Amino acid sequence: MRNTLDPKLTPLWLLIFLQAGISASSLVVEIVAGRMIAPYVGMSLYTWTSIIAVVLAGFSVGHWWGGRIAGLDTGRALRITGWTMIAAAGATAGATLLLRAVAGPVLEVLLHPLAAITTLSALAFFLPSLFAGVPAPVLTVAAMRGRDQSERALGAMFAAGAIGAIAGTLLAGFLFVPWIGSVATLLVIASTYAIAAGICFWLGSASRRESALAASGIGLAFLIGLGAFGLPSVCDRESSYYCIRTVAMSDDPQAPVNLMVVDHLAHGISGRETPRVMFTEHAAMLDALPRMRMSRTGFTSFHIGGGSYSVPRAWSDRGISGITIAEIDPEVTAVAVDRFWFDPKIATILHGDARLALRNSTQQFDVIVGDAFTDIAVPEHLVTLEFFALVSNRLASGGVFAMNLIDSTDRLDALAAVVVTLREVFPSVEVWTAANPPRAGERRVFVLLASAQDSPVSAIETPAPDMTRFQVLDPGFVDTILRQKNAQILTDDHAPLTHLMGLDPVVD
Repeated sequence: MRNTLDPKLTPLWLLIFLQAGISASSLVVEIVAGRMIAPYVGMSLYTWTSIIAVVLAGFSVGHWWGGRIAGLDTGRALRITGWTMIAAAGATAGATLLLRAVAGPVLEVLLHPLAAITTLSALAFFLPSLFAGVPAPVLTVAAMRGRDQSERALGAMFAAGAIGAIAGTLLAGFLFVPWIGSVATLLVIASTYAIAAGICFWLGSASRRESALAASGIGLAFLIGLGAFGLPSVCDRESSYYCIRTVAMSDDPQAPVNLMVVDHLAHGISGRETPRVMFTEHAAMLDALPRMRMSRTGFTSFHIGGGSYSVPRAWSDRGISGITIAEIDPEVTAVAVDRFWFDPKIATILHGDARLALRNSTQQFDVIVGDAFTDIAVPEHLVTLEFFALVSNRLASGGVFAMNLIDSTDRLDALAAVVVTLREVFPSVEVWTAANPPRAGERRVFVLLASAQDSPVSAIETPAPDMTRFQVLDPGFVDTILRQKNAQILTDDHAPLTHLMGLDPVVD
């Protein structure tokens, strides 16, 4: 006959330990969720907003359910909680499998990025959060029952949950993901949940039959985890910042061409035998326009973002030296060296945030190249009035700032905002793009040139990789856009660039 647990004998230290451990594990899952979804939809403010909302929703439902369970006698409540921990272990271990299974169909059906991000987050991480949210009220009530000064026990359990959450956040970002990767981290957390389940069954005086069933459930969760761990990795390299992949673009082994994919976006293409050829429009403009403005090889440059290092590699091949590159992720640089034929000896490489690196530099540069603008992952701190003032301060006399920008031709709100912000700092701001008519709904690549004077030409031709003509937009046309959009100046305090790009749930 099952013994009913005497709540007075429930070890408070063990309940505190469980509370902290489960709380830490649930926050690790939340952090890893962002890393795992990034290869499909990228990493942005909206990605984290969706993930946090989904996880909190799961916690809320779990806490509500746990509150109902906590009303039962302590032993039964702990045994039920043990089952929810087994469910948490299975759902966490299976999140990788589920995400890979549904990502393709979801992205095909839901074309708006915010809808896709929210749906993927909910499908993969709502249930792990829900089950992980159950124990907190159950363990807290168990800690308070039958104790003198139960208020102290309540405070201790709340503190344990908060400390666990802090520890989980730090462990995920500084230990688990950088050292063992996302999938292995989820398996560690699933194992932690399984251990918590066993402790809950022991504290709840589970029968032999229930213990055997629980062991079977834990074994099933273990098999699910093995299935996830056996899948080939989505990433060639998973760093603290990105999921990095290399895709071969050429069938000719004598003339390989590789594409670098960082999270879900193409970040650069390079050919081993053709270092001077750019394979994308934005790289072609960032390569050719500054050289056109300098009209010489003896100039210095500072590059914001490395990626595949295509432009620095091309410039070095042309005899241009004095190249400084700020790339936040050392693994991106390592991949560029290993798979994109970049020689790190040709440049000074600073691994850190580009704005901080530029602020700390005392050097003035003839050219500053901004190549950190992607589609939905917009580095808003690199498009503000304060940053452009810093860029201007670091430019030598006669220098030029070139930055890429992507915007919808149906909107151009982001383009207008960046141009009007640049005009607050630079006397001349030119908008360059491919010399062909825009298509309806096209997300077009622009390059902005900011300096003290206009370019000597209004059009150039350069390979991208086929010979392509690029031209500067008529200043009168640009002025018309600025008036129509009533463009706002972007500042460190307010730079809603993602909203201006039309990536909100409701679009004008």
